[in-house]
Amino acid sequence: MGNINQTIFIRNNIKQLSTPCLEVGSKDYGNTQDIKALFAGKGKYVRVDMEQGPTVDVVVDFTEDFEVIDEKLQGQRFATVFCLSVMEHCANPFKMAANMSQLLTPGGKIIISAPFCWRLHAFPSDYWRFTHEGIKQLFPDVVFDMDKSFATTGKKNDFHSLSEKDYGRIFFSFDRHRKKGHFIRGISAELLKLLARIGILKWLAGHRYLMPPTNVVMIGTKK
Repeated sequence: MGNINQTIFIRNNIKQLSTPCLEVGSKDYGNTQDIKALFAGKGKYVRVDMEQGPTVDVVVDFTEDFEVIDEKLQGQRFATVFCLSVMEHCANPFKMAANMSQLLTPGGKIIISAPFCWRLHAFPSDYWRFTHEGIKQLFPDVVFDMDKSFATTGKKNDFHSLSEKDYGRIFFSFDRHRKKGHFIRGISAELLKLLARIGILKWLAGHRYLMPPTNVVMIGTKK
């Protein structure tokens, strides 16, 4: 959880969040945001990760059977669950999501942040990228508040609506721009290979206004 906008998002919604809290994927890799500090003195806060390390209270693999996870967490249930910049590292996100949902109390809140467009970053592996519609499919027992959910870049306070009319600004679509004539037509495979060899594609992929590194960050309520 190295993105300041995740912390800002939680602060903006903190009035509707209560303890006990569960933070999934809490290991500090040197740039982790301190979400627990926001709940100091407010109640129980449990931090879990699949590996032991700083800021990990319990080692849990969320792709294990729920009974194993439930035993490790001593049957606890949580009013708030955080999973921020973690699901892309899970080989089975459907099972992980189902297990998190089971630990959430009815009416409890879950905050999910996952990359839509980001560089490869193995901690220890990097498998997936997500859209907000994909997140909804992972959590059928959760109703997400789309008015309070956003796409964010790495720039502080850079939040964008997830409504379809705003896709063109934040979720760059090659197909859409080709149809509108706003993108170079007929780029050959050979030219793309050339651009890759000289590093131009890498520069374009990191360019904030063309293919910005982007997360979806969403808040939902368990039915």
